[in-house]
Amino acid sequence: MKARTAEPSEGWDLLRNPPEFSLVLGGPLFQLFRRAHLTDDALMMVRQRIIVIALFAWLPLLLLSGLEGNLWGGSTGVPFLFDVEVHVRFLVALPLLIAAELVVHRRMRPLLQQFLERNMIPGNAMARFEAAVASAFRLRNSVLAEVLLIAFVYGVGILVVWRQYIALDTATWYATPSAAGSQFSLAGMWYAYLSVPIFQFLLLRWYFRLFIWARFLWQVSRIELSLVPTHPDCLGGLGFISAQLYAFSVLAVAHGALLAGNLANRIFFLGATLPQFKVEIALVVILMLCVILCPLLVFAPQLAQAKRTGSREYGTLAERYVREFDAKWLRGGAPADEPLIGSADIQSLADMGNSFAVVQNMRIVPIKRDDVLRLVGATLAPIVPLALTMMSLEELLKKLMGVLF
Repeated sequence: MKARTAEPSEGWDLLRNPPEFSLVLGGPLFQLFRRAHLTDDALMMVRQRIIVIALFAWLPLLLLSGLEGNLWGGSTGVPFLFDVEVHVRFLVALPLLIAAELVVHRRMRPLLQQFLERNMIPGNAMARFEAAVASAFRLRNSVLAEVLLIAFVYGVGILVVWRQYIALDTATWYATPSAAGSQFSLAGMWYAYLSVPIFQFLLLRWYFRLFIWARFLWQVSRIELSLVPTHPDCLGGLGFISAQLYAFSVLAVAHGALLAGNLANRIFFLGATLPQFKVEIALVVILMLCVILCPLLVFAPQLAQAKRTGSREYGTLAERYVREFDAKWLRGGAPADEPLIGSADIQSLADMGNSFAVVQNMRIVPIKRDDVLRLVGATLAPIVPLALTMMSLEELLKKLMGVLF
């Protein structure tokens, strides 16, 4: 199915022909992939993109390290084949970042249609909704944004973040510390100025997309949505928004894998232990929860207002109904020939109670405990194997069995 990516200014009718919403189907890199036949208009061919990008970032490191004698031995403390971080970064985390694009794209395609089919947007606010969609598309397709991301990667990501906080402070296959600073090998030059920037760009591009998502939700939350307090999803009809959280699980796994690779190197080559990194692990988990869950909190004020209004209105309606029911069936108001058994009044009373209960159970935060647990589990899953550095597999299995059973 070919995706519709036209801008509102190009003339699509939002009511009759809403476009597919996508955070990833646009931008200079997407256009480059199309010209290189690494994607189509529906973001397919994900396997080809993973193979080409991962091999471009990783394979030259393997070949150059072999030529320089740093593949599995030599004078370096960390040979290439034993560098867990580099393999996890380019053969696990990077493919996950690419695969996450297709997952998020497929999940979010019907988003605009859901807003319209559920009549969430009042007619007088349709222009504001269309403007929010157009603004999100413009940011997603921005050439300037991706150019600034590249500049940030080389100006901050490589020179500051990677060199000072990520690169190992020991002799490795890619660099040797010296009084004048780290001396890069040929493989290290490719690693520092091509492989790592590619990964950092793809990662920052995801943060930029999450910013677009948060900004779009904030703009929509400024519209007075037509929420229904008795909707069965207990979110006034906005349940389809919280359903988008599942799409970002792959992104959480990629962050967990990236952290696991970094910690593994420090455990294996610098003598660190896993408990030393409790703060780092907690920060990554909190980061994932914040960037994925917090954007949905912008709807909390409207949901709270809808619940208060619904409680008041349905409370008044229920009061009126139960008083009439009481007067009819308990105070002698029912006709003598009307049987109580089988009366529709009984079923109506039950229905009224169910409706009022739905309003009372309406959630003002569009996030469930399962959503939090799923994201935490996805982030921590790649880190769990590092527990084997603290105990044997047998001991770990015994502890897991004890927890589960």
